[in-house]
Amino acid sequence: MVRRVALITGAGSGIGRAAALSFASNGYAIGALGHGGDELADVVRTIETNGHDAVALDADISDEGNMRAAIAALVERYGRLDVVVANAGINGVWAPIDDLSLEEWNKTISVNLTGTFLTIATTVPYLKASGGGSIIVVSSINGTRTFTTPGATAYTASKAGQVAMVQQLALELARHHIRINAVCPGEIDTSIEANTALRHEDETAIPVIWPQGQVPITGGQPGRSEDVADVIMFLASDKARHITGSPIWVDGGQGLLR
Repeated sequence: MVRRVALITGAGSGIGRAAALSFASNGYAIGALGHGGDELADVVRTIETNGHDAVALDADISDEGNMRAAIAALVERYGRLDVVVANAGINGVWAPIDDLSLEEWNKTISVNLTGTFLTIATTVPYLKASGGGSIIVVSSINGTRTFTTPGATAYTASKAGQVAMVQQLALELARHHIRINAVCPGEIDTSIEANTALRHEDETAIPVIWPQGQVPITGGQPGRSEDVADVIMFLASDKARHITGSPIWVDGGQGLLR
């Protein structure tokens, strides 16, 4: 039996790490892609300690040369590619529109939207060669369900663009038996805040407070990375064989409240 292979971008922490561990435990060989740091090596080490196979791929998702080299190395190692999880991203700078610089805008769009494009564009040839597969893009409730995050214009635009890309590509890729879907998490207990720079919040914030928290199904507490990883795993599986071009919100009802 040919082993299935999954590429996970942003695999060093949070949702990416949880997804990598989940796919590995379900028999996939893992291409754990990230941009430097010890976290990526730790994920691979954990997977291997649990008796599964993984390789660390150091690449900047916004750099075409990096991505083509990393994906080629993954397929050379394992011989195929079946699932792509386009998870890597940043919050970037959140600031009033007239205070947001072009450089700041370009950085967020480059990583979140161009990075998603490159992740898909560089992997689709290998999915076609495998006879089909599944792509899951990690978007957000921002730009798809809610528009109240203070100053998050660039981030929101990038996340809305990801869902539009998913819906556009669903029909294009269907003839190749490639499904593509998006998960849109709400507040999740991850470290993405480390990639956030919030400036002049008082000029953009909507003055609404939920004393009991803003995630109804968990009593106000953030969701877990595993909550999102479980949905990603489902979308990659044969149980989701008739689902493509769909955004799925994993937010505990947060987007409906906001």
